[in-house]
Amino acid sequence: MEARMRSLRFSVSSLVLPAVLGLALSGAPAPAPAFEMGPDGVLTLAPMLDRVTPAVVNIAVRASVAAPTNPLFNDPVFRQFFGLPPGAEMPRKTVLSAGSGVIVDARQGLILTNRHVVENAQDISITLKDRRVVRARLLGSDAGTEIAVLQIEADGLTQVTFADSDRTRVGDLSVAIGNPFGLGQTVTTGVVSAKGRSGLIPDGYEDFIQTDAPINPGNSGGALVNSRGELIGINTAILSPGGGGNVGIGFAVPSNIARAVMDQIVKTGTVRRGHLGVVIQSVDPAIAEGLGLQRAEGVIVAEVAPGSPAERAGLQPGDVVVAVNGEASDSAEVLRRQIGLSPVGDTVTLSVLRNGRAVALKVRVSG
Repeated sequence: MEARMRSLRFSVSSLVLPAVLGLALSGAPAPAPAFEMGPDGVLTLAPMLDRVTPAVVNIAVRASVAAPTNPLFNDPVFRQFFGLPPGAEMPRKTVLSAGSGVIVDARQGLILTNRHVVENAQDISITLKDRRVVRARLLGSDAGTEIAVLQIEADGLTQVTFADSDRTRVGDLSVAIGNPFGLGQTVTTGVVSAKGRSGLIPDGYEDFIQTDAPINPGNSGGALVNSRGELIGINTAILSPGGGGNVGIGFAVPSNIARAVMDQIVKTGTVRRGHLGVVIQSVDPAIAEGLGLQRAEGVIVAEVAPGSPAERAGLQPGDVVVAVNGEASDSAEVLRRQIGLSPVGDTVTLSVLRNGRAVALKVRVSG
């Protein structure tokens, strides 16, 4: 029953009236202490935010979506009776919505946001701090990570600095910046509550950062930054009882994943998933005992497809993959993400345990 009361919500704000657009600030991002003492003796985050918030913009989207229709319109007999030709497009309507985005490359005008913010977009407008409104072009999006990349042409842009999200720790200060409910730019604070969350996107490539910094509808695509004002994630979703507002469980796509997806989209306009050609399973205590491993860690290879990149590299059934390029492969989901987000054509090094011996194998990732 409790599970039924919970709903995962992407935090995009859909508006019936034209979107209420907030403002951003202006300045140059730079590492700064988490808190500083203001001239009046007040402990504050304001100096850091003055440098960071210019990179967070408000996004207004005009999108075309399918209009609600009677289910009978999907019945072929009904359609034939009323003279509706097979395959005829169903009625559509135009909706307005608002979200957030983060400028990550001022020179090229690149903005990271969420895919669901700009899905089916016919027109995308970006509002900056100085109240300029500029049109944006969608370069591409990725359903597997919920990341989209926009591009604008404007002078005087400021970009946020990427952090290495792999080094983010549970307990680190986190600051969420976005446009909740179309109110305008809003800042909330909290901590990183957990890392490595998955299961939010069906068949997705997930490694979400969880934070208790309040994230609400409209924050989608906004920035999650650390105490130095560096980007550690793109705010994406919230978990809330009964589809309500924030209860302190929000999720952000780690900046390392967002950056990898962006690089592929900018180069090719799309994201190609890497694969090895193997069937894998997480090592549990029973498997570890059967293999004589000291700990239940890594991913066991159950099958290797003939002619696959894995076979060409010498990977064998029974091998246990424990790391990719030095990054631990703690589960089958992690290994799938590591390979899936590796650029097709790149060569990765697999750290493998084979019959109690450590083996390093170089594999060329295929698409």
